[in-house]
Amino acid sequence: MWRFIGGRLLQAIPVILAVITVTFFLVRVAPGGPFDSEKAVIPEVKAALEAQYRLDLPLGQQYLAYLRDLAAGELGPSFKYPGRSVNELIAAGLPATAELGAYALLVAVLLGGLAGVIASLKPNSAQDYIPMSVAMIGICMPTFLLGPLLVLVFGIHLEWLPVSGWGDIPGDKLLPSLTLGAAYAAYIARLGRAGMLEVMSQDYIRTARAKGLPEWQVVTRHALRGGLIPVVAFLGPAFAGLLAGSFVVETIFQIPGLGRFYVQAAFNRDYTMILGTTVFLSTLIVLFNLLSDILAAWLNPRLRAQYGEA
Repeated sequence: MWRFIGGRLLQAIPVILAVITVTFFLVRVAPGGPFDSEKAVIPEVKAALEAQYRLDLPLGQQYLAYLRDLAAGELGPSFKYPGRSVNELIAAGLPATAELGAYALLVAVLLGGLAGVIASLKPNSAQDYIPMSVAMIGICMPTFLLGPLLVLVFGIHLEWLPVSGWGDIPGDKLLPSLTLGAAYAAYIARLGRAGMLEVMSQDYIRTARAKGLPEWQVVTRHALRGGLIPVVAFLGPAFAGLLAGSFVVETIFQIPGLGRFYVQAAFNRDYTMILGTTVFLSTLIVLFNLLSDILAAWLNPRLRAQYGEA
């Protein structure tokens, strides 16, 4: 297993380096600059600012200097927020974003997992078609459309839930979590159905039924562990995707997370903030992918034995 983990980590290094390189040069070639504004900046002031942020260096030297800072754990100073580093801004916005992602993942797992298991128990019936049709709608509906619809129905017409904010009231978190988790619940439902259908046709399931076990015991004690392996393998990239994809939801519901910094950085050409957020989220995606692969291998006896022997 350690050999498997080490191999995955070695594969992650060039992936993260490629993300850093592509993002670094893309933000540099984009039109405009961090000190361009409607009000003209005095050339001497602009030159001093560029020297302060090392923008006066050749592009290759800027890239190498950024890699050196990154190796030391420094993401650089923000252009938009003078006196504050990107590390501080990410630390300030991450708790709300992580909490939103955790709630959305919980919604996705509960709704999607339950729908997938229910659909798999009676394939090609109404019990299968209805949840899978709803799942297909969830996959096709983007968050920027689902969020305003939920706000319109539950926040404005019914007045059951608040339409914005991120306070201590549980109701504040329900609509954003549903909006962000709906699409992932749909994916989990389809993955869970496919995995359960494959497992339910295995010999050991027929043996369990032949022993006279009730169907609910066959499902919960024998089928779930193997049937939900595709879902477990999906959870790592799903949570990382929820963190990265929460920017739209944070904007809709006015949540003080990473999204506001990232969106403002894109508009203001805050190079270091764009780079730092991208690097941070890319690293999370790689790590969560690794964790989900390890958990899926642990749940699968054949893979566990294979990696144990390696």
